[in-house]
Amino acid sequence: MNAAASEAARLAAAPAFTDRSRRQAEVVAALGAALPAHALLWHREDTIPYECDGLTAYREQPLVVALPESETQAAEVLALCHRLEVPVVARGAGTGLSGGALPNPLGVTLSLAKFNRIIGIDPRGRTATVQCGVRNLAISEAAAPYGLFYAPDPSSQIACTIGGNVAENSGGVHCLKYGLTLHNVLKVRGLTADGVAIEFGSDALDAPGLDLLALVVGSEGMLAVVTEVTVKLLPKPQTARCILASFDDIVKAGNAVAAIIAAGIIPAGLEMMDGPMTAAVEGFVHAGYDLDAAAILLCESDGTAAEVEHEVARMTRVLRDSGATRLAASENEAQRLKFWSGRKNAFPASGRISPDYMCMDSTIPRRCLAEMLLAIDAMTKKHRLRCVNVFHAGDGNLHPLILFDANDADELHRAEAFGAEILEASVAMGGTVTGEHGVGVEKLTSMCVQFSPAEREQMFAVKRAFDPAGLLNPGKVIPTLSRCAEGGKMHVRRGLLAFPELPRF
Repeated sequence: MNAAASEAARLAAAPAFTDRSRRQAEVVAALGAALPAHALLWHREDTIPYECDGLTAYREQPLVVALPESETQAAEVLALCHRLEVPVVARGAGTGLSGGALPNPLGVTLSLAKFNRIIGIDPRGRTATVQCGVRNLAISEAAAPYGLFYAPDPSSQIACTIGGNVAENSGGVHCLKYGLTLHNVLKVRGLTADGVAIEFGSDALDAPGLDLLALVVGSEGMLAVVTEVTVKLLPKPQTARCILASFDDIVKAGNAVAAIIAAGIIPAGLEMMDGPMTAAVEGFVHAGYDLDAAAILLCESDGTAAEVEHEVARMTRVLRDSGATRLAASENEAQRLKFWSGRKNAFPASGRISPDYMCMDSTIPRRCLAEMLLAIDAMTKKHRLRCVNVFHAGDGNLHPLILFDANDADELHRAEAFGAEILEASVAMGGTVTGEHGVGVEKLTSMCVQFSPAEREQMFAVKRAFDPAGLLNPGKVIPTLSRCAEGGKMHVRRGLLAFPELPRF
């Protein structure tokens, strides 16, 4: 009898044995045959670090945490869970912000943290093949000696993993010019719900048959467990410069964004921060931001020296004509990085001024940026909560950060209502309820707002095709009819999420 089976037997003999602990003992005993003892966690003190992802308002204890070290082990875990009808939630670095990696209390959290090997860099083909647990920034670091880089750069790139980026279709500050994860991935290898290896895409620019790669990217762990990814690499630009523009009015700043795009300019990055966010960031990293500004824009150009000089001059004219009160263009790489340091540290800076924050994620037409900022300002008064704003302005992807105290149940409730109102406003403006953070559990209510019952049923049909038993990341992304009928309520109790019964397909 292995150590896990022995411990499971001891648990089963305990006097206070409950239905949950009986199920836990059964799962531990089964997985103990596939994993070494150190790769299986089930005691509460060991599983607490896995109780939430970056959305800390909702927490749940997993039944068991499995930490496989190879694809073979991961496949065995999935096959055993499938046989036992145990839900599985795949987890990467846990930096997600929509509760996508929130554990199922009767399921296994499948941690892929040990899948952290860069399999190979092909400088001639300009690709990198990496395991799912490789950090986003590590890909560019490995490609740098060849003069290459991986373009998508979420603010959490020092910690977030490529598997999670694929699950959420992450972007970053340079996604306006270089695209999202989907546009920079060639092939994804993964495992089905019952542990069978499957590949999407190919090493070529196209693959025969249906384009299932576009389906799996952004599927939030509902269709397959990603284990390996082949990404495109790009030549590093010769140079880059960033313009820091201040505005005394958020409407002028929003209109300036639209004016830059209307002028036919596609900046490498185009970010917007409002005054409260600027103040929070400046007190943290001292990036040199204008504290008198109602909003600032960061506009970056990259390419050859001649291209950059020409584009910076064009953007400067547009920004000045749009009412910028102050303009500064980086003169060297150190100054450029200093300008960006504030934007890259927006989230930790917010954590310094509030016990908790809820980072929203929606997308609206660029022309509506100012309208949305004014609407959010009105919502702060309605819900009696502060909100600091940072936007991927170039593509209309919003990240309002609602500041609250999760220990205050009333504040948590108001923060949820505030967030839901932002998402509803986004849909009303012709946008979507998510841009790059995914739906997870956070936006289930808003999915009811954006999609009809027939549309949601089609989403379930896709999931059924991949996962007939509904065991991969259940209760996420697609709201059931009953949840929509209830208004999509999250059933929060002391910060914990009470999961409904697993949907049966």
